[in-house]
This record gives sequence, C-alpha cells and structure tokens, in this order.
Amino acid sequence: MVDITDKEVTSRVAVACTKVIMKPDTLAQIKAGKIGKGDVLAVAQVAAIMAAKKTADWIPMCHPLPLTGINILFSDNGVDELYIEGSVKTTGKTGVEMEALTAVSAAALTVYDMCKALQKDMVIGPTQLVAKSGGKSGDYRMPSSE
Repeated sequence: MVDITDKEVTSRVAVACTKVIMKPDTLAQIKAGKIGKGDVLAVAQVAAIMAAKKTADWIPMCHPLPLTGINILFSDNGVDELYIEGSVKTTGKTGVEMEALTAVSAAALTVYDMCKALQKDMVIGPTQLVAKSGGKSGDYRMPSSE
C-alpha cells in the first residue's frame, strides 16, 4: 500500500456510475416490483452500501476508510437501461474512488443476480468514475461526451 502517513486530512468525495442493459420486460418487472427475489433496487442499494464499506477487504492495495456518507441513486431510460450512480464521502488522507466504483459494481451485480432467472444476457457497464474532490491531486470531473 502507498504510505499516506504524511498526507493531509481533507474532505473527499467520489462519484461513480454504471448501467445494466436489459430487455424492456425485465426493466418493467423491476420497476413494477414483480421480481421473485424481492425489491431489486432496495436490495441493490443495500449491497452497494455494504460493498463500499468493505472495499479494502477485497481490493488488496486499498486503505480501510471510515466512510461518512454513501448515496446510491437509480434511474432508467424507460426502455432497457438501468443507471446506477454512487456517491461516497469521507474525511481522511486518501480518496474514496475505489469505494464509489465498488458500490456501483456491487449494485449492478445484485441487479443481475436478482433478475438472472428472467434474463441471463444482461450487460453491465461501462463502469466509471464521474467525479472526485479533495486531496493533493485536486478535483476531477469526467470529460463530457458532448
């Protein structure tokens, strides 16, 4: 791991996103609450929070961090794409980019797990860092594709 002993404590935020592409009927059943395993978005939200809190347990070079906030948002295009955005906050010596990326990945994998009986060919991704603030390297915002 990188030695962060001499780094300054700052407020840090990272936002990541991903999407799950699926058949329109799968998305409709998620939104209607008709998936046999339960409320897909509620379970995916809990999975995302749990994963963010445990990132250092399965990403070898990550520092364990005391997270001060995690927010997971879901939206969709009304047809065949479910969007997942995760925002993670801390006050510390290292950033929370990996925690945000882990959160949205876990949420997407949970959606897949809960819906795989209905559809096995769902596609996850791209998964990417949208923005980050705080720390020595300063702020970052993903360049606009427009």
